[in-house]
Amino acid sequence: MAYDRYLAICNPLRYNGIMTRRTCITFAGTCWVTGFLAPSIPTTFLICLPFCDSNVIDHFFCDAPPLLKLSRQNINTNEVINFILGSMILLTSFLCSMISYINIISTILNIPTADGRKKAFSTCAYHLIIVTIFYSTTIFTYVRPRTLNAFNFNKIVSLIYSVITPMINPFIYSLRNNDIRQALKKAVKLKYAIRN
Repeated sequence: MAYDRYLAICNPLRYNGIMTRRTCITFAGTCWVTGFLAPSIPTTFLICLPFCDSNVIDHFFCDAPPLLKLSRQNINTNEVINFILGSMILLTSFLCSMISYINIISTILNIPTADGRKKAFSTCAYHLIIVTIFYSTTIFTYVRPRTLNAFNFNKIVSLIYSVITPMINPFIYSLRNNDIRQALKKAVKLKYAIRN
């Protein structure tokens, strides 16, 4: 999405030539393959751990840090593997997104008219907000060398990136659409007129 916004704002005349169907499929395929392969290494190491006593995970979903807490073996190797893979994957994608947005913002600031800057910034501002929320919470959760003991705080952070961010995405992107905004305004006015 960040690269798409980058092309739309920084190279609008070349957009259709660069963002082809093949490019979209390549981006989607890379995301799917990485999303499948990246967890397979830590999962392989996690499966080899002995688990004793309780089989209840103190978390909203089955995730590596709460599972590691249940293990009775030394988990340093697993924590290092999770840290290295989390760092590589999250920070690489975060840096790619941020480089795109730095280029976008510098291009927007060079637009001569205020109306043009506003229109260009409105196409990417909501995505930038979602990306910032998502990456800040996932980096906090997965890119640290040791599992923290404050699991209640970790659960809240996990709730933000796994539930709240995907839940607000449709609202944010649909509110950008003028037709939906107009329909929402009419519904509010109608409800207000009915009350009075």
